[in-house]
Amino acid sequence: MITWLYVPADRPDRVVKAFASGADVVIVDLEDAVAPERKSYARDAAKDLLSSPTPVPVHVRVNALDGPLASADLAALVGLPGVSGLRLPKVDDPLVVHRVAAQAPGLALVPLLESALGVERAFEIASAGVTGIALGEADLSADLGVSTEDGLTWARSRVVLAARAAGLPPPAQSVYTNVRDLEGLRRSCERGRALGFLGRAAIHPAQLEIIAHAYRPTEAELARAREIVEAAVTDAGALALPDGRFVDAALVEGARRTLSVAGE
Repeated sequence: MITWLYVPADRPDRVVKAFASGADVVIVDLEDAVAPERKSYARDAAKDLLSSPTPVPVHVRVNALDGPLASADLAALVGLPGVSGLRLPKVDDPLVVHRVAAQAPGLALVPLLESALGVERAFEIASAGVTGIALGEADLSADLGVSTEDGLTWARSRVVLAARAAGLPPPAQSVYTNVRDLEGLRRSCERGRALGFLGRAAIHPAQLEIIAHAYRPTEAELARAREIVEAAVTDAGALALPDGRFVDAALVEGARRTLSVAGE
């Protein structure tokens, strides 16, 4: 999965359009994108839309798990055929994740780490039976008092490392909030890919193509990966390619991951 598109649950017309946007996963948002007075309507609208199968996988971001709304969200949405996963906001305790897992058997769970404590506990949370973890960078930036992406570099690397250590897929990057700055989005995606992220969440369909282009392997990368994997079929252990490049088992595994991202 490369592209994840957030859409407000209280705008069912936009949710339907999101299904046709080309995003790999649509995230129906009951939390930050919905005003307090529209929470109940948003939950009912999401339940109506997701009561039948959807053309793409759908995750729902429920309200904060320590607040009064999350229980109603889970009661309404767990078991619906259109819901394949839950995004859990503001997680800083793995015990909370275990409680949700008991209420939502079979659903993919992706905790969002949005505080210093959540980042510090990244590995424990990643080891709580979840299918992935991610950062919530807006809240984390406020918690840390940082105002630029550079201030989040350590937290980003921490989450990538925790996911890998727990045997999870590489996390997707958090949203880029300036929907008009597509060049800035491209540069930010390049930095994220260099840090080990795979894919990114978007808040507008116009961002999807930039994200997909930044994260999908280039033809040159695919050609190199194919060469490495083909060489590894006939030579066990470390090997040298015809041009003199030295390749070991770790690079072979990386090449296989590259081909997997491209669907090969």
